[in-house]
Amino acid sequence: MKRIAVFCASSAEIAPVYFEATERLAELFVDKDILVVFGGYDGGLMGQLADTVIEHGGKIKGIMPKFMKEMEWAHKGVTDVEFTDTMHERKTKYLENADGLVALPGGSGTLEELLEAITLKRLGLITKPIVILNTNNYYGPLIEMLNRCVSENFMRAEHLKMWTFVDDPEDVIDALESAPDWHQDAIRFATRR
Repeated sequence: MKRIAVFCASSAEIAPVYFEATERLAELFVDKDILVVFGGYDGGLMGQLADTVIEHGGKIKGIMPKFMKEMEWAHKGVTDVEFTDTMHERKTKYLENADGLVALPGGSGTLEELLEAITLKRLGLITKPIVILNTNNYYGPLIEMLNRCVSENFMRAEHLKMWTFVDDPEDVIDALESAPDWHQDAIRFATRR
């Protein structure tokens, strides 16, 4: 694991437990010499992630649409920032050359990025590990929903292997490295027919 894309919150008005978990995860990424790719924003969990990586001498790259730069939302301490024309292009750039994806708690943007990545993996368009950090059981309702997708035959049981939920930052890297193999031929069982 050399390059990990991280999806996470921009909100600064969330419980301290989320910031603490993000800080611990960032330190682990630095310890493993992993390049962290994130949304480029200077606040919320994105800001905590970047601040911690920078403080500990790690590597971080931001990817942000130009309209967010114009709003002056770019993290000023991140020197490697790529600006895109659209949100869609931003998500595409996130996934380029990533060895894995990690979702921390977040709002609609984080959920949208995560669910798009799961959809792409279901179709075999990406094969990277997806790890979801379930701090404070934030993703409990999503776990329930994804399991319901399977139990009601909207997805196959095999699709439950596309992601791994972990409760602690210390388990993220192991989960990335031990994720079940996924192949491009997954499109053969992407639907229930």
